[in-house]
Amino acid sequence: MSAKQYEEMAESLVTPITESMGISVYDVEYVKEGGDHYLRIYIDKPGGVNINDCEAVSRAFSDRLDEVDPIPDAYIMEVSSPGLGRSLKKDRHFEKSIGAEVDIKLFEAQDGTKEYSGVLKAFDKDTVTITVDGNEDKSFARKGIASTRLKIDF
Repeated sequence: MSAKQYEEMAESLVTPITESMGISVYDVEYVKEGGDHYLRIYIDKPGGVNINDCEAVSRAFSDRLDEVDPIPDAYIMEVSSPGLGRSLKKDRHFEKSIGAEVDIKLFEAQDGTKEYSGVLKAFDKDTVTITVDGNEDKSFARKGIASTRLKIDF
């Protein structure tokens, strides 16, 4: 199976667990870093999650994974919050973030730069549009975007 298939399978297994706790699954990643595979579950709820939420989901999901044993490779499972500067990957992430300030990094420079900041105005399956400097709308092809994150202001 591909990483995407493992992610989809893990999300389908963990979602009933999180929903029973009043928590939502923000994202799931199955990645190889160095010599290790990681299955990362990012959870969220109104007001944010805490360490007890992460621990409760981790224990219940670990038990479920032991029952089903869907991933043949050895891996490290982590459960955490997506954080303040959370990555926007899925349509549901973009939908919740309309009107929020975002940072976009591109694979290739456009107008001499790879990094843009602005207010998320719109998105569809092919493009993301932000308002830059309060007045100029810029659209980017989603396939050309390396990352989109919520902007963190300190």
